[in-house]
Amino acid sequence: MDFIRGEILYINKPLTWTSFKLVRVVRAKIRQRLKVKKLKVGHAGTLDPLATGVMILCTGKKTKQIEELQALTKEYVAEIQLGATTPSYDLETDIDALYPVEHITEAMVREVLKQFIGTIKQVPPVYSAVKVDGKRAYQYARENEEIELKPKLLVIDNVELISCDLPKVTIRVSCSKGTYIRALARDIGEALNSGAHLVGLTRTRIGEVTLDHCLGMGEMDAFLDKAIFG
Repeated sequence: MDFIRGEILYINKPLTWTSFKLVRVVRAKIRQRLKVKKLKVGHAGTLDPLATGVMILCTGKKTKQIEELQALTKEYVAEIQLGATTPSYDLETDIDALYPVEHITEAMVREVLKQFIGTIKQVPPVYSAVKVDGKRAYQYARENEEIELKPKLLVIDNVELISCDLPKVTIRVSCSKGTYIRALARDIGEALNSGAHLVGLTRTRIGEVTLDHCLGMGEMDAFLDKAIFG
């Protein structure tokens, strides 16, 4: 494999790792083996630290394909806890409010999920990398500064209920670039006249690339040794 000319890698991002850390670690491993000081490496779509799953990394001239890869449909499996919210809409921050869940039934959940299929408007999470006046939204959030984020238009192809063990539900979501599954969890909670936050998230597919195609970081050293040294 020629990582300088350009290669595309499919990796299962580890839990708690940022997308930047994954890029940084993989770049360092390749540079060390090639004995080069510089190597262009980028990813085709961020995953939150508390999410795992498919990430596509491009090296060298293949980084020119990042925009094209980012536009591909993505699929996620999300675990949502009903009855409680957090400021980040996931487990990064502590619960800030509790809500009733006794009125929620599986039939209600199935009906509400239908509302989110198609072209929808979604307000991004305040704990996100969306830029407001040149500053990331999460920077404002961590400084306890209030900001107003504008809704974005996006497409959700399908939302499927995988399991319903109230007050926890697990869904599979197929969606366009720019969809925040944390924000979807928030909106599902509100639509159920309750609250909700994400307790687990795995990206299972980008385009045709599924988890089956992905390398674990535990396999990376052996993979690179074979790819570079034969």
